[in-house]
Amino acid sequence: MDEQIDPAKVGRTAFADGPRLLADIGATHARFALQTAPGVFRSVRVLKCDDFEGIVALLRFYLADHAGMVLNHAALAVANPVNGDQVRMTNRAWEFSTDAVRRELGLHTLLIVNDFTALAMALPGLTADDLMKIGPGNAAGNAVIGVLGPGTGLGVSGVIPTVDGFVTLGSEGGHVNFAPADEREFAILQFAWKEWPHVSNERLISGPGMEIIYRALAQRNGVAAAPRASPEIIAGAIDDKDPLCLEVIECFCGMLGGAAANLAVTLGAFGGIFIGGGIVPRMGELFASSPFRSRFEAKGRFSTYLADIPTYVITTPNPAFHGVATILSEHLRGRSGANTLMERVQHLQHELTPAEQRVASLVLEQPRLVLNEPIADIARLAEVSQPTVIRFCRSLGFLGLADFKLRFASSLTGAIPVRHSQVRGGDSTHDVSAKVIDNTVSAILKFRDQLDVRALDRAIDLLTRAHRVEFYAMGNSRVVALDGQHKFFRFRIPTASYGDSHLFALAAELLKPGDVVIAISNSGRLPELLAAVDAARAAGADVIAMTSSGSPLAKKATVCLAVDHAEDSTSFLSMISRIMQLLLIDILSVGISLGAEGQPEGAKRHTQISHLGG
Repeated sequence: MDEQIDPAKVGRTAFADGPRLLADIGATHARFALQTAPGVFRSVRVLKCDDFEGIVALLRFYLADHAGMVLNHAALAVANPVNGDQVRMTNRAWEFSTDAVRRELGLHTLLIVNDFTALAMALPGLTADDLMKIGPGNAAGNAVIGVLGPGTGLGVSGVIPTVDGFVTLGSEGGHVNFAPADEREFAILQFAWKEWPHVSNERLISGPGMEIIYRALAQRNGVAAAPRASPEIIAGAIDDKDPLCLEVIECFCGMLGGAAANLAVTLGAFGGIFIGGGIVPRMGELFASSPFRSRFEAKGRFSTYLADIPTYVITTPNPAFHGVATILSEHLRGRSGANTLMERVQHLQHELTPAEQRVASLVLEQPRLVLNEPIADIARLAEVSQPTVIRFCRSLGFLGLADFKLRFASSLTGAIPVRHSQVRGGDSTHDVSAKVIDNTVSAILKFRDQLDVRALDRAIDLLTRAHRVEFYAMGNSRVVALDGQHKFFRFRIPTASYGDSHLFALAAELLKPGDVVIAISNSGRLPELLAAVDAARAAGADVIAMTSSGSPLAKKATVCLAVDHAEDSTSFLSMISRIMQLLLIDILSVGISLGAEGQPEGAKRHTQISHLGG
């Protein structure tokens, strides 16, 4: 089940930022690999999910064999709907936060996608050697493709071609109602109804479903049959020619043919219908001679329509690796049309003017230098004029150097690198713009990775139940307090904002239990603010502090929402810290709005939040 690979080979990678962790995690098995180059998967290993309590333990077990390796990016395909950060698996009692797992493993990037979305993305790259064709039909070019596959469940997806690649469907089509095609299938449906009021395709066209069919047919035929798992049923049909097992396979394949036909007409899948999953490939020629294809075409007036659509079984091992690798690559490159912007520069270099080629050579040889240096230094090092640097950027389709740097940074690392670029006196407007944006975006990404979600949960809970909210802030933090007062008042929460130390000291003495103070300070050391917080706590109010985690204000607060971006506010005007504080106000606002969703209609503090769907 495991592929033994020399660790030295895994360490040699075509990717500038190291190997990429890939996984296909089903309800029963989890398959892992390290991608070291496009289409190259090393250290392939298959683990049983039952052996682990959760996804972090599973990942750590696999990664234990690669303890010395630095991994920056990973993508996991899971047998589950994926919608947002929190993932709750359907056929396994595992629940996890994508971002929490990413932090736990120290990754820059972690993508979680549906397993059949990943499989669908792999389809355009499969060749005839990867497939077994079942029946007639020829795939139309540039056409929609459908895929379904029985395993522990029934996965369903599709691939839609676009002008710049492919779009996959995040479908849960395995849960549509099962429709029997004859009296025998109706008897199986009646048998299943004894256990479930709603019988989906997945209940019957899956590994557990095959076992239901086995029991149902045994009862219908009056046969005393010992219980069998789906692999035993398949083996009984292939090896022992057991009559009941053969009938189960016949019935199962016919049901799958009907489901495949429904998917084909629903999608207009003239690019073909592909069968994946862990069950059908095991059947081999038994599936090829089964009723699958005849049932696929048995569509009445649409039989001719379906006869033109080819059907295939995916026989290549671990096809989802190709799809999940493609999805990760697309994410890291921002769908730029090349594996990285570096490759794009390489491909277009021969089309540039001689002077622009010198800039291209500098980009390829010293990419980090180009990212961090102003246009004057780039031009000097490339021995060209500054307008030539701009022309080089525009030849690649960018507006100028600032636009190129932003995209180039993302292409090199999969995210804007966390760094601070000092603005210099000789910088052009382009350089100033790029550096200010770079510094802010980098700080935001670092801030995101360091957020204390538990503290945010506590703060949102306090604010959702608050009778009154008061904001205390001075100086540069005053604008954040005013923004918070404006937003929270629209939730019908009585609010006030004080920027005068004398006034918020007086206001704190009038607070009551159930009231909340939000105290905002970069340093967290202002004596007047600390005295007001003491008075508020003495009055029974709770205090939420937006400040540095080690400050006196943080220690006095009920909850601290830490902003630890280093800025010397005694010598300089704080800029980036203010952005972090404003982001915390926005996060709290969205959290309050979500909390209001569960309240009775009369109690809802309703307002429109742009982050929420309508």
